[in-house]
Amino acid sequence: MTRKLKRYLLIAGIFAVAIGGSVMLSQMKPPPEKKESTNVDLLIDVMPLVAETVSFEVQSQGTVQPRTETVLSGEVAGAIVSISPKFIPGGVFGKDEVLMRIDPTNYLVAVDQARALLAQRQIEYDGALKLREQGYRAEAELASAKAALASARAELVRAQRNLERTYIRLPYAGMVRAKETDLGEYVNVGSRLGVTFATDYAEIRLPLTDADLAFVELPAATDAAGNTAGPTVTLSATQRGQERTWEGRIVRSEGVVDENTRVTYAVARIEDPYRMQANDNGVAPLPMGTFVAASIEGATVDRVVRVPRSALRGNGQLVIVDAENRLEIRNVTKLRADEEYAYLIGGVEPGERISLTVIENPINGMRVRTEDDPVEQRVASETNTETDTDTDTETEQAR
Repeated sequence: MTRKLKRYLLIAGIFAVAIGGSVMLSQMKPPPEKKESTNVDLLIDVMPLVAETVSFEVQSQGTVQPRTETVLSGEVAGAIVSISPKFIPGGVFGKDEVLMRIDPTNYLVAVDQARALLAQRQIEYDGALKLREQGYRAEAELASAKAALASARAELVRAQRNLERTYIRLPYAGMVRAKETDLGEYVNVGSRLGVTFATDYAEIRLPLTDADLAFVELPAATDAAGNTAGPTVTLSATQRGQERTWEGRIVRSEGVVDENTRVTYAVARIEDPYRMQANDNGVAPLPMGTFVAASIEGATVDRVVRVPRSALRGNGQLVIVDAENRLEIRNVTKLRADEEYAYLIGGVEPGERISLTVIENPINGMRVRTEDDPVEQRVASETNTETDTDTDTETEQAR
């Protein structure tokens, strides 16, 4: 036997011994223990349902606008000879306060002429009446003199009215929004002089959808004077980095549905927005043009079930957990919803439990576990006991 052949046989023997040893070791190893497979039910959070009496609030928004806004125009022609220092943007003026004066010279002359003409026509009428009584004048001549006297009186009234129109004033207390003329400027009849608005109260147009109208009792559109007390409204806006609120009231609705947005506008009113008459210094002024959020007092509904909005599935369903901890997917009737809650009036009963845990694929009859199950409570109790025991042991060892 050659040396090369002996080497091959030695290598083959080593492999054979190794394979035989591994087979013997594998046969000597005990078989693995068999464990029974158990299906663990899903652990979820549940919430019992309670019937409540809920007072709803309807949210809206709008811009503060003046009750009355006036575009001042010249009623007579002439040069501006005086302007009140209050006639500037933001200037506050009182009722019937003179804001500016148009040159009255020509109108004073017109008044004097009208008075002279009236005196002349009065003398002519008195003479015609005396002659008519004596039989020297016809009835037509007396009627002509009477008509001339009436015309002279009307001319005096017109001249006095034009003289009064040289004073620019308004029948309300308010504020100047814009000034469009100045001292020495000549204005014609109809020339724009400026823009003012009343400050006794402000109004806010609040858009409401058809769903919102079901929860708000609006005054009738025919009650334009605001005699019927509407729901209260809380207005809020940010001023100088702080959230401020004002109390108002809905006074009327505009009575039409906007063709473009399909909303109905309710009008809220707030008294004395600039706080010119109020003694409460804690309430900030509400300037015109402020964009405000509005919370309108709505209807109160009994026996409403409130659930977290996250628990409501997209197609209007809730996952109910029955007494045997089995799931039931049920359709519910939603009355209204806000950012946090959904309010239900049908499909559920007080005392039932719903799942607060989002289950990806819930199935009717699927069994689950809850924290208030006796088994879960016992496991939690044992876990707490073991933790306390370990803590006591560690404490004894430390001592």
